[in-house]
Amino acid sequence: MNKAKIVQELQFKAVRSSGAGGQHVNKVSTKIELYFDMTASNALSESEKEQILSKLGSRLTKENMLLLQCDESRSQHKNKELVIKRFLEVIENALVIPKKRKKTRPSKASVEKRLQSKKKAAQKKANRNKPNLD
Repeated sequence: MNKAKIVQELQFKAVRSSGAGGQHVNKVSTKIELYFDMTASNALSESEKEQILSKLGSRLTKENMLLLQCDESRSQHKNKELVIKRFLEVIENALVIPKKRKKTRPSKASVEKRLQSKKKAAQKKANRNKPNLD
């Protein structure tokens, strides 16, 4: 994955931000929307695209576009930096291949220790009963 190439393929749109901010918020478009077209990307290999599609399938639109937004800051440039950073994290996490789990067995000593503790607990509970006077 080439980060510089991917960042060049991103599309941005500045939108008016919602929420508090007084009169200024009505004049300035500080919210940034990031669009990334998975199918048209040349920066990702086919295997990487498939892996991202499988992991991020619920976050993609019908046209396989990834859409992220940021309106945390009052600055358009800061929001653009934040959304790019968040986008790269999402892509990197989607491309991580989890390690295969190796099957292991408990050691003989641990099995024996567990059985002994169970016997001890059972004996303790048996001793709580009233004695049989037959």
